[in-house]
Formats: sequence, structure tokens, C-alpha cells
Amino acid sequence: MKDVITIGDAMITFNPSMKGPMKYVQSFDRKVGGAELNFAIGCARLGLNTGWISRLGNDEFGKYILNFVRGEGIDVSEVGLEVGYPTSLNFKEIMEDGSGRTFYYRNQSPTTTLTEDALEETYFKDSKVLHITGVFPAIDSDKNIGVIKRAIAIAKKQGLLISFDPNIRLKLWSKADAKKAIAEFLPDVDILLTGVDEAEILLGVSEPKEIIEKSKALGIQYIAIKQGDKGSIGYFDGECIEAPSVKPKKVVDTVGAGDGFDAGFIYGVLHQWSLRKTLEFANTIGSMVVSVSGDNEGLPYLEDVLVQLGEKDSIER
Repeated sequence: MKDVITIGDAMITFNPSMKGPMKYVQSFDRKVGGAELNFAIGCARLGLNTGWISRLGNDEFGKYILNFVRGEGIDVSEVGLEVGYPTSLNFKEIMEDGSGRTFYYRNQSPTTTLTEDALEETYFKDSKVLHITGVFPAIDSDKNIGVIKRAIAIAKKQGLLISFDPNIRLKLWSKADAKKAIAEFLPDVDILLTGVDEAEILLGVSEPKEIIEKSKALGIQYIAIKQGDKGSIGYFDGECIEAPSVKPKKVVDTVGAGDGFDAGFIYGVLHQWSLRKTLEFANTIGSMVVSVSGDNEGLPYLEDVLVQLGEKDSIER
């Protein structure tokens, strides 16, 4: 039985050895990244039983990712290695303030070989949440929307909640294409984890109250609006809560913070916490992620979050 299942691409991420424009960077450190994978790692480190459905290239990078993910305690029985499809890559540019850009090299992504028929219904049995993002359908929208819709249909049949983070990557598709594709399954979503900009693309509104009302009209039960250093706003069962941000020690790298927030929010939902406690927990994880360089290196273990929240003592010696 799994607490969480997610489906999507993974990449080898090359982190710059120095900050500033990428054209001046001389060397990079090899890491592992990808929105859905970061989420899975975040969940696993919090102690959730997590499964990941994906395809990787049958190359050295793909094998490295597979071993890395297995080492995080994530079930990889539905991850395949595909011959003739190179494992996806990205190169990161990180500026002095922690902001940055991503340069993708993911043509012929191995995940384009993942078909609707490849989804095993038994894999979803007795699980609790299916988490999807807008990244996987953006890679091959003509086909991957069908895969997502099939996964949702299986999950609904098995009684799973559907969690969705739009994660709209405009380097992969246009605003119009994203809105059209996501509209096909947005009414099936139970938990929406979105930023304001993404909500404006999908729903046509940017004010938190309007985002909540539009989402409620679609039948979405849980709504979390991520606002970065402004904190987050959540809605569930008639209650709307504003949770202030948690100030990080230092902003080093903002990549992965949203994925960490998502993992924390899902953890709170699965443990039936109050909305306020869930948002505070998720905000805390987000602040911890930005303090560490890398896509998922900063994703904390549960005990680390509890220490940060003052609920557990830290013993250093």
C-alpha cells in the first residue's frame, strides 16, 4: 500500500559551480531533478510510502537516477529504462540572490514511451493520493494528456485523492496550450497546489479569493496558493487561512521549494491535520529547501522539520 503515487519525468540537473550568467560558468555539479521526482523525494523523506511511475533512458544517466531514487526509499517497480531515448538534462543558472533560470534538453524524453496501457491498475490499489503536475503533459501534450487522464480514471476508481500542481513551464509550452490541456482534467482534481501566476493562466484570475471561488466551482476540495516569501493561503471545507512565510536562514537556491511545499501539504492532508497546521508545516519545508543548493538536497526529513518547528529538540553532540 502506498500513501502517494506520482508520475512524470526526471532529469540529470547540472548545477553551476559559481553564481552568475551561465555563459561564464566553467564547470557544473551533476545532480538529479524533476518536479514530480522532487515531490516524491520530499514525501519519502517525511516517511510517506511513495511510488513513482516513469521512464528513463537506458544510459548511464538513467541508471544513476534509478539507483539514486531507489536509495531514497521510493518504489521504482514502475520505472523502465528505454533504449534509444536519452535521459533528459537541464542546466541551471543561479544568480547572487538565489534566483535563476533553467535550460532544458529533453527532446525525445524517455517518458514519451509511457502509454496508457502501461499503467497497471493493481499499482494504484489501496493507495491514497495520486500527484500530478503540468510538466509531464507539457513534454508531449498530444499523448501525455491521455496518460494523465487514464491515471486519474484508475485513481478515482480506486478511491485516491487527485493532487495537482500546475508547474507551468513556458519553455515547454505556451499559456494557451497549457490552459487547454489542463482544462481536460482540472475538474477531476481534489487538491490544487498553485502559484498565483499559474492560477491566472488556468482560471483567468489572480486575486486569492477569486482563485478559491473559481476552484471551488470546479469541485476542488483543498486549495493552496503558494506566494513565496509572502507565505501561503489555503482553503478547505469553508475555512480560509492565511499562513505567513517562514524566513529562511539564507536564500541560496529557490528550485524545489514548491515541490517541498506540496509534499508537506499532502503530508498534512493524509494525517488529517488542521488547515493552519498543514500550511505552516508546508511553509516551513519550503523555507528549508531554499537554504540549500540543488533541486532536492534541501528537502528535509520529518525530524528536521519538527526541530525547525520547535516540536523536537536538536541534539548536535
